[in-house]
Amino acid sequence: MKRFLQKAVCLILLFLLALPAKAYASNGSGNMDGGGSGMGQGTSTNYWTPGYDGVRITVVDASSGSAVSSPVDFSNKTFNKPLVHFAKKNKFQYLAGAALEPAGGSYVYQIPAVAMPYIMTSNSKPANIENTRKYFCSEYAAQMVADATGVSYDSLISGSYKLVVEPIGYFTFNGTFYAMTATEGALYNRLSGGALASKLPSTVHRNLPLALFLETPDLGIPAWTGSSTAYVNDDQILSSLGIGIVSYEGLPEIGLEAPDVTYRVNTDVITSITVNTNREINPDNPANVTFHINGRSYTVNNIVIPEGGSQIVWVKWHTPSEPCRITISASLHRATTAKTSFIADIVDLNENIPPDPTATDTNPRFSVPSIPSNPQNTSAAWSVWYAYWFPDWDWCDHGDEGGHWVDNGWWEFDTHNYSASLSGTMNIAPDDIVPTAQGDTMKSGYGIKEIASARLTINAPASHYAPAQTAVSYFPEFQYQNYWRLLTCSGGMAATFRFQPNEFSTYNRQVHFSPIWFPDHTSYTVYTYVIDAWTPAGMLSLNLNDSVQIDGSLYDDWVRPYSFTYMREAWDR
Repeated sequence: MKRFLQKAVCLILLFLLALPAKAYASNGSGNMDGGGSGMGQGTSTNYWTPGYDGVRITVVDASSGSAVSSPVDFSNKTFNKPLVHFAKKNKFQYLAGAALEPAGGSYVYQIPAVAMPYIMTSNSKPANIENTRKYFCSEYAAQMVADATGVSYDSLISGSYKLVVEPIGYFTFNGTFYAMTATEGALYNRLSGGALASKLPSTVHRNLPLALFLETPDLGIPAWTGSSTAYVNDDQILSSLGIGIVSYEGLPEIGLEAPDVTYRVNTDVITSITVNTNREINPDNPANVTFHINGRSYTVNNIVIPEGGSQIVWVKWHTPSEPCRITISASLHRATTAKTSFIADIVDLNENIPPDPTATDTNPRFSVPSIPSNPQNTSAAWSVWYAYWFPDWDWCDHGDEGGHWVDNGWWEFDTHNYSASLSGTMNIAPDDIVPTAQGDTMKSGYGIKEIASARLTINAPASHYAPAQTAVSYFPEFQYQNYWRLLTCSGGMAATFRFQPNEFSTYNRQVHFSPIWFPDHTSYTVYTYVIDAWTPAGMLSLNLNDSVQIDGSLYDDWVRPYSFTYMREAWDR
């Protein structure tokens, strides 16, 4: 295999909607631009979830644009539910007149061994132009495409071929899960008489088509000179949007870096490493470690370790208030560690607020999903070495001149041992203003409230821990994996979590509205994941769930119809 270092120059004519409107220079002649805006609101049967994206890649002749491979779809996601998709065609085939054809059988795609960066942007999963450049200019990505398409690696990087890269969105439309490129979305919207874009405007007419576009014309596709944040129409998408072009001609190899750890924004966390020594480190000459995090340095002094021992060393710090990626490094004196630098992603979980249920929502294909179970760690233990002097006095005789006592003692080592445990409970119930609720039984369409608690029990100083700070609730109407609610937190060591005020509530109540279509005589179960209780030995977490029973709908409570939003909160009838 030819060395990618010698052979690849990557000209990427693709532009991500996450970035301000400005140009960036690559190591070669690549130029990039992008824009976009936040997500709009969907409904419980019409929505896109951040991170549910991918790309369709076709290898084409660098001069004519004729396909030399079949299109191949890539996504980081595993799809465990039925997915409607179309026969795989690239943008050039559609522009030449190919029709949109439903595909039979299972959706065929590949999951990269090294995850792709986000293609469609969101606050919680922001697309990043530098990460995308590194990914598609890497030897790994070129080999991945070569393996998937059957075009040899050497041919792919020879300069004779280009990659046509089209963004794919995976979204739910009228209760059915779809996979579409931006071009397919525009064609389908035409066929549906505009219904697709009317239900998912931010996805179909903004975030998906503006995920990738050209700044300079190539292969007959014009550069996009319109707004990078405004809504676009089907004609604009078909002619100019939803496409990136990559060619390899001689740039240095660019490696890939995946995050080593993920933290939440605005959170107290603990970052730790394990240091080792093959010699005794005692109070006469102790070790120290300095952590370098986001422009600040934190030094841990007076570390002692017996010969051949190890010690967890940590720092407690507060994450930035905005999503970002940072590099954390550690410098050590008189000790070693396996890794001194790693990447941390800081993410915002407050992005995927569930859409407002409406009176016309239906979901006839719904089946009650299984309650998820994320990794749970409810206890941790760690220790800290300390040293004390063990004296051993010997008399040193100087003959006629007398003598003196000499302490030939040594350092003994022992540990202070610490432990922590996390326990919790959760309760959901009909909102206080639900007029016909009886105990935990209510009609669909009304709101529910939640109280979750998490108690951290620990025998260590405050520098050793951060109590539980984050709780995220997931809901059955979204299969526990699409939209979620980030709960408010209060209470410290005995933390209490509640829903945030609902922006769709007339009275700003801390509720989640159940969908009107939820089946009768069924448990409506909310799942809550409690995280961000930190110790030097790692993060503690809890899986919690609770249910209310659904019996009837709010329409059963009304003799004559009022507005849907009035009926679900009108306690003063």
